[in-house]
Amino acid sequence: MKIFLRIFVVSLLFTSCASKLGKVLKSKDNDYKLKMAEQFYADKKYDKAQQIFDDIFPFFKGTDHYEDMFYKYAYCAYNQEDYVSSENLFKTYVENFPNSARVEECDYMRAYSFYKQSPKVDLDQSNTSKAISLMQAFINTHPGSARIKDATQIIDECRQKLELKEYKSAQLYYDLGFFQASAIAYESLIDDYPDSDKSDEYKLNAIKAYYKYAGLSIAEKQEERYGKVISECTDFSDRFPDSKLKSQAEDYKTQSQNNIKKLQNEQTKASTQR
Repeated sequence: MKIFLRIFVVSLLFTSCASKLGKVLKSKDNDYKLKMAEQFYADKKYDKAQQIFDDIFPFFKGTDHYEDMFYKYAYCAYNQEDYVSSENLFKTYVENFPNSARVEECDYMRAYSFYKQSPKVDLDQSNTSKAISLMQAFINTHPGSARIKDATQIIDECRQKLELKEYKSAQLYYDLGFFQASAIAYESLIDDYPDSDKSDEYKLNAIKAYYKYAGLSIAEKQEERYGKVISECTDFSDRFPDSKLKSQAEDYKTQSQNNIKKLQNEQTKASTQR
């Protein structure tokens, strides 16, 4: 019984609110409509405020009210999680009101709208990259802003997401047996994120992939490709002399050297038997 009562009350409130909005939209008094749009906005009923703003924009364009209306209209979209629209609206606000005291805020909110569209790491990260670019542009444009700390944190977070996506791609190549592609992907990962605290891990994974690639190669190519492993192991020691993974890299170097010796012995033996 209580459930039905709650449903009835909610339905009644919804009908009442919808009826109130309908009456506002039918009114011929634009000042009254603006007042009600402001009221709905203050009450966080952004969908209703948005509808009224939409209706009265043509009548207030060029007036003293228009800038504030447009500002709140952008936030109506943002607060309804329509980040595609909010990004465009914040951008348009800055273009239309370049001398406004709210330009810095709207520049930030445009970038933040892209950040809010950043998807799970396995999906396309175009919006993540766009968020990084716009946050960096914000930092460059507003060097004294109190929001720079937040913008920097968002850039770092987005870069970590892009790094993780690249890592997963490199590891997927390895898991599928595409060892050369995996090694190249791991090396690109190091180049793209040189400050990563996982660079030594990426380098070791590239060595593992090169080692696998060498082992699966035809005999004529193995010596050259084990030589590549040795070169990468030497580079590992030079780059990461204090890494906890250094001993593993040294093991791959030793195994590769032994494999080359074995190949050379087999070649000498085969040549002698001819």
